[in-house]
Amino acid sequence: MKAFTVNRYEKKSALTLADVSMPELHDDEVLVEVYAAGVNLLDAKLRNGEFKLILPYRTPFVLGHDVAGKVVKIGRNVRQFKLGEEVYSRTDDFRIGTFAEFVPVKEASLALKPRNLTMEEAASIPLVALTVWQALIEKAKLTRGQKVFIQAGSGGVGTFAIQLAKYLGATVATTTSTGNVAWVKNLGADIVIDYKKDEFDNMLSGCDVVLNSQDGKTLEKSLGVLQPGGKLISISGPPDPAFADQIKAPWLVKQVMRVLSFGVRRKAKRLNVDYSFLFMTASGSQLRQITPLIESGAIRPVIDKVFPFEATNEALAYVESGRAKGKVVIKVR
Repeated sequence: MKAFTVNRYEKKSALTLADVSMPELHDDEVLVEVYAAGVNLLDAKLRNGEFKLILPYRTPFVLGHDVAGKVVKIGRNVRQFKLGEEVYSRTDDFRIGTFAEFVPVKEASLALKPRNLTMEEAASIPLVALTVWQALIEKAKLTRGQKVFIQAGSGGVGTFAIQLAKYLGATVATTTSTGNVAWVKNLGADIVIDYKKDEFDNMLSGCDVVLNSQDGKTLEKSLGVLQPGGKLISISGPPDPAFADQIKAPWLVKQVMRVLSFGVRRKAKRLNVDYSFLFMTASGSQLRQITPLIESGAIRPVIDKVFPFEATNEALAYVESGRAKGKVVIKVR
């Protein structure tokens, strides 16, 4: 089959379009014919080698985490899915590979595609939706009436997070550039800060939750907009000791994570707020909870561009540029 592979870890290096063997199907997996694949910043960071500490992939490997497609083969222990069904998923770590014509997906990580979405729209959902669900619902336990600050409101995570937070009844603050202010408000944001004109830490205070997706400087400033007892959940690092325990990291890796997060944890403690790191995990059961919100229209996919399969490198470069409004998708079939 055709697939785009990472042959070596290198920043901004091109993926290689190659003929690779059909993936081996485990007993608890479904083979999905890929119709569309979402492109995420995680894909670029993985190719760059930024996650080798926690995700040490051996090259060459096929890149890509999000998929929408059809079931073409079923492992002997699979019970929930049938041949021909339309499905979507964020594939599991170490079983990724959606920039390809076929990909195996664990039954537990798969869900039926929302009926009202195209394959391209469905492929834009899983990784960002699960990230936001696990951050705002599982970790933050965001509730009606609370105030949440979601950074980068026009990005893939931001566009989904704004919609979910509004559905939950929260007051939503976010940042974006001048040209996107009205567009982000239309998604449901109550407070939109133009980062080209204003510093968000001068404009915000009393937040219950911050979803951090930016750099270390932004993270430090974000701690200060929380009220005492507030929670900052970071999806961009640094990883903390609790995360090291979660992934059962070796002793040395645990110590590295402890050192990397020491400064932000110390500042959080001084401000009487909570800091935690989130690296989202695949979950078909959570996708099945998200699907009704999409089918009801409470949350809608936001897609910037759809690239043909042959232009996968261009799609990845566009995501890495930071210019995308919402998600970027590759049309494979």
